[in-house]
Amino acid sequence: MLDQLSNIRDAKAGRTSSWEHNGRNSDAWWIEPGETVTLADIKGPGRITHLWMTQANHYRECLLKITWDDAKSPSVICPLGDFFGLGHGIVNSYQSLLFSASTQQNNRFNQGCALNAYVQMPFRKRALVELVNESRERHRQYFYVDYETCDIPEEAGYFHAEFRRENPFGGWGHEIQVNTPEANIPNKGQLAWDNNYVILETKGRGHFIGCNLSVTNFQGTWWGEGDDMIWVDGYKWPPELHGTGSEDYLNQAWGMQDNAFLRNGSSIHEDNTDGYQTSYVHHLENPVHFQKEIKVTIEHGHGNHLCNEMSSTAYWYAAKPGRIAKPPKVAHRMPVLRDNQGHWLYDTKNQTTSRKIKPNQEMTRMKARWKKDHT
Repeated sequence: MLDQLSNIRDAKAGRTSSWEHNGRNSDAWWIEPGETVTLADIKGPGRITHLWMTQANHYRECLLKITWDDAKSPSVICPLGDFFGLGHGIVNSYQSLLFSASTQQNNRFNQGCALNAYVQMPFRKRALVELVNESRERHRQYFYVDYETCDIPEEAGYFHAEFRRENPFGGWGHEIQVNTPEANIPNKGQLAWDNNYVILETKGRGHFIGCNLSVTNFQGTWWGEGDDMIWVDGYKWPPELHGTGSEDYLNQAWGMQDNAFLRNGSSIHEDNTDGYQTSYVHHLENPVHFQKEIKVTIEHGHGNHLCNEMSSTAYWYAAKPGRIAKPPKVAHRMPVLRDNQGHWLYDTKNQTTSRKIKPNQEMTRMKARWKKDHT
């Protein structure tokens, strides 16, 4: 990146923003409940170089939506906070190379926060950037969309971002603590392919550049130890990339530390939020290339025994604008809250669990052993 900074290129810089055209200082847009507004509609070829957005609330209710080259479906559709690396509707100041956030109200729900994205987003014909207000209130949004019109190399891919959620994840033994003999069951082959939490599953040609992963820690002990497993161009065992634990995939160790680095870290740490965690890893020097398809997964707890809430945003480039998974309905993606006594407020009618793991013989035996030893 820096070695290109001095290069003089045939490019024209541009910006769309929420500035008030009468010259006064109310430089924000009001978006009505249920309304979709166009933040930018740019004729290509060119690239979006920077997004800046600030707002007081609705980090899970509002969706950022980006469509490339008149495609039939968007390549980005993601809750506003999660796209910029902040899960649960919580804001916090942090910095990475691709995303950053800045607020005076760290580790709180629905407070004013500046959000930045520096990830490069090339397009050839058109870039349509929209914001969807799925809340029941008017939404006030400040924004910049910085871009340049220029020639785009043939090999440049289209940026994609996808949000997924399991609330709760359908684990087989939530009462069992991580790093105990009862949790240490084999999880390999088709069992892992079927049962792991899915961060990304898509077809086509491209490369995966990372994700953020949010956990609401219902159990209250350590939520990690799940191995990352990434399959490239179809199923086989072992997968092309097999890791050693959740914190290891996130480029940390011995749990997750309260820090945020350029390529990995925690934008939200559970020690500061009473159980809410968001961590990220960006594969900038080591993207995962695929020619036909990719499936990016991680165990939740070793052997997928835990039942915490899990959500994620995956980022990748594809050779063509592609269809992505639709996010859950707004009521199904809202954070799980606590009451004044610290008890989790489970909203069963709005839970989203795509699959509950059916315990096999060893899982059943380990659950019984744990129960016997802890009653």
